[in-house]
Amino acid sequence: MTAGLLVERQVGVPVTYRDTRLDVGFRLDLLVERCVVVEIKSIDALASIHMAQVLTYLRFSDVRLGYLINFNSVRLKDGIRRLVL
Repeated sequence: MTAGLLVERQVGVPVTYRDTRLDVGFRLDLLVERCVVVEIKSIDALASIHMAQVLTYLRFSDVRLGYLINFNSVRLKDGIRRLVL
């Protein structure tokens, strides 16, 4: 519990493709209150592939809201992207 919120780290998300099931296809960096996915990065610049990654996590985890946070920004607010399904 962080600030009264349930925060889970490295949450495994199962993936099923055709008849094959992977128990841990993806790992979410943070899952807050089981309704917000947070993906953490520390890179020069966010690219569309990073946003696609979070959208994929949202689809497979049945969560509608996600945040992509890049800590390698001059101003932190410039490194935050909110994604909704």
